Parts: sequence; structure tokens; C-alpha cells
Amino acid sequence: MSIEWVNRAIDDLRAWGRARDVEVDADEVRLLCDYASDYLNVDELGDFTPETFDELLLSIYPRKVIAPPESAPETVAAARTLVDFLQETGSVDEATAAAMRERLADIEVRMPAALADEANFGMAKSLFSSIGPESLEQSVAIPSGEVPDLGEAPCDCPGCTPLPAVRLAPREELVAALGIVPLLAEPGALSGLPEGGDPLDRWARTVSFLVEHDTDGAITGSPELDDELYDVLDMLYRLQVRVPVSVVGDYLDQLAEDEVDGEVVAGRLAWCGLVDLDEDTVGLTPLGVWGMREHYLALGLEAPEAGDLAEADATGLIEGLLEGVPTEVAEDDIGRWLAIRDPGAAAAELLAAASGAPAVARGIAITIVDRLGSEAEDQVRAGLEDQELRPHAIHWLTARGLRAPQLTQEELLWVSVDMLALAMPGAEEDPEVFAENISASGPPAHLIEEMWRVDHPDVVEVLELLGRSVPDGTVAKAARKAAFKARSRAIG
Repeated sequence: MSIEWVNRAIDDLRAWGRARDVEVDADEVRLLCDYASDYLNVDELGDFTPETFDELLLSIYPRKVIAPPESAPETVAAARTLVDFLQETGSVDEATAAAMRERLADIEVRMPAALADEANFGMAKSLFSSIGPESLEQSVAIPSGEVPDLGEAPCDCPGCTPLPAVRLAPREELVAALGIVPLLAEPGALSGLPEGGDPLDRWARTVSFLVEHDTDGAITGSPELDDELYDVLDMLYRLQVRVPVSVVGDYLDQLAEDEVDGEVVAGRLAWCGLVDLDEDTVGLTPLGVWGMREHYLALGLEAPEAGDLAEADATGLIEGLLEGVPTEVAEDDIGRWLAIRDPGAAAAELLAAASGAPAVARGIAITIVDRLGSEAEDQVRAGLEDQELRPHAIHWLTARGLRAPQLTQEELLWVSVDMLALAMPGAEEDPEVFAENISASGPPAHLIEEMWRVDHPDVVEVLELLGRSVPDGTVAKAARKAAFKARSRAIG
């Protein structure tokens, strides 16, 4: 599981960049760290080697990331920044850093060709990434600078907008966190706060006090804004992801008469222990989630708690992820699920759950199996005997340089439809992004023309989606024509 050390590393990198007035592409460096952790056994910054960058940028990155060849210099520049950070923080010595820079100079020349070479990734890269949060591999729930469409203030009526299930931190972690909440550490900081009793009970009463009582501007400096804190916290609770700090200001602008400085409001909520604020984003703290849920329960609302998917079987894990677990939580669940299982056993269980499942469920299972190394070869190779799993197993084996049969034309067509079927939910939600991805590296017209022959339950829907989405008129027409043939075949 990479998320904990990667989060710490990115926070330190941002602070390092600010102190030196160095521009840091934190998102790109995070992606490199995530992949290094998931596929190259990098568990801390000091594990990076010159060879790590060869694997990352010439093998793993081209297989996993949709990026045009001309984007290679930006990625290499982010890697160079990471090397500077590694050296200056003492994670690697000067000689190792010099070797890394020498490798990166060579990689910069070779990476555009690697990104353009279809043999590096086949169909999987472009189509898996179309389903939404990068196949559960990246934290891109709300990209930096992209403001969600909030519309009207969320209604707290359970019949209109039921509250999402949330994951709660263990009691001992919550109690420990209470000890560093500035609001609670400053006697008399806010008059009328509840006192005494069990620490978490007191915290629940404190949260209710903050969102329900007239605090007369003692929190934000504005009585009007204090009255809107419930709506802000409710919005963050429902989104379940970090959002750009500007979202808080934009959201309050809809509710207040004057322009609102979202960073100031977020800072005051951080002082209260309700949110966590970094340079760019804000989200509820574990204490904030716990306190708001207790408040909802006190109001008589249904506020479900999400189960721990790490303890579920493979089917339960997949079903839980399909219910819409936030990306960071999903990463944690998947990482812990894999950590307590032998790689071979994990692959066997996931593939068994994937066989005969709908395309989206099968895609999630295959995506998780893709995180496993060659230790799972025997179990994945067994998938060659299953018609639905065979193309995915071939891709898995080939990507690791293991002996594998060639895909037949029929198998290529089937897996193309299967991967596109996996992409359909995300395509319906964000057709513009899907169209961009398909335009960049989707299936060619001659392949689409033959898809109608595939014996796949989603073939008609897939072809109709392509007919609506592909920007190239010739390719879109081929998709619509193939969809007509597929419908006729099904009728016949």
C-alpha cells in the first residue's frame, strides 16, 4: 500500500519547493511514486534507484498513462525535480543522484517513442483509464483547479439526498487527534463549548454546537458565514473527497451576500479540527467525518458506515468498490486486501470472481490483478482456459515478459468490446473526457467495423457509444453501421 508514504512524500516535496521557490509538479511526481510503490517495491523515497526510472518511464508509464509523445519532457522534468528533492533531503547520495540524472537524459530521448509505441500497452491503457478514477490507481477524484458543479445547497432531507456511507477512523485514533485540535487546546477560545464527559461524546456535542448554535461570527469572523457552516461541512461530507480551497469560497458565495475568501474560512475550520487544509485543497478530517455523522444520527437521519472491504472476499471487495468508494479509500482497501493474501491466492480469488461477471466488475478485478507481480503467474495462466479471462491473461503475461500465446483476431475483438464496456459508466458521466481518450488512442476504424461479430452481451451498447462519442466522423459512422449489424445479428 503506497498511499501513506506517498502522501507524506508529496507534502514534504511541496514544502521543499515553496522554501526554494521551485515549481513542483506534485501530481506528476505523485503518479511516479504511486507506480514505483505498486509495481517496483519502492516503499520509501530512499528505495529509488537509477533503474527505477528506467522501468517507470520506459515501461510502466507507457503502459498505464494516456499521454501523447510530446508530453514526455514534462514527465521527465517532474522526475528531475524528484531527483533534486531526493538528493537535497538525503534520501539518496550525490553519486546516486548523478546516475539518476544521467539515466533521465537518456530516457528523455527514448520516452516519446515509448509513449507512441502501441506494443507497449495495446488497448488496455486508453480504455481502462476511461472509466473514471484511473482504474482505481490514481487519486484524481477532483483534479486540482476543477470546481465541481455544486448547484443548490445540498438538501439534508434523507428522502431527497441520502447520505453516503463513510469510513470511520478507529476510536483510539480519534481520541488521539482530539489532543491536537487548537480549538480544544485553548481554554475559553469559544464561549459556550460543551465540557466534560467521554472525549468523543464531548466532541460530538462540540460539532453540534458549532453547526447549530449562534456563534455570532466567532468562527469565521462573520455571523452570516457562521450560519452557513453546516452547509459547507455537509457538502464536504457528501463529496467524500478533497476539493480545491476555492470551492469553499465559491460555494459560500452562493449563500452569502459578500465575496468570501475560501482560504480564510477553511483555515478557521481547520482551527476547529473539522477540516484538513494544505496548500491547494481541503477535506474533512477523520474527526470532522465522525462528528458530522454523529450529528446526523442525532437529527434522526440515516448515516451509514462503510464496511471494511479489506476483510471481504473478492466478490465483496468488487461489489464494495462498485458502490462508489472514494479513490483514496479504495486505494487503502485494495492495498490492505492484497497485503493479507498471497499474490497467487489473491489472483485466483479475483479471477474466479471476474469470470462470468459484468464487464465493469470484471474490469475492476483485472485492474487489481494487474498490480500483482510474476508470483501470480500460475494462477493468471490458468485464466487462459476461460474464454472471458483469456485475453486479459494474455495481456498480463505479455506485459511482464512471460511466455504467452498471441491474441487471435477474435480475442482481440472481444477484449476491445470488453474494455469499452468497462468504460461505459464513466463515458455516460463525462462524455467529453471519454471522447478525448478515444480520439487519442481508441480502436481504429477497421477494428470497429468488425466488432459486430463479437459474441459479447454489451456489443450493441458499446458500438452505439462509439457512434455517439468518436470525434472522427468516418470512425463514428463505422461504429453506427456496426451497431446496426450487431442488432440485426441479435434479432436473427
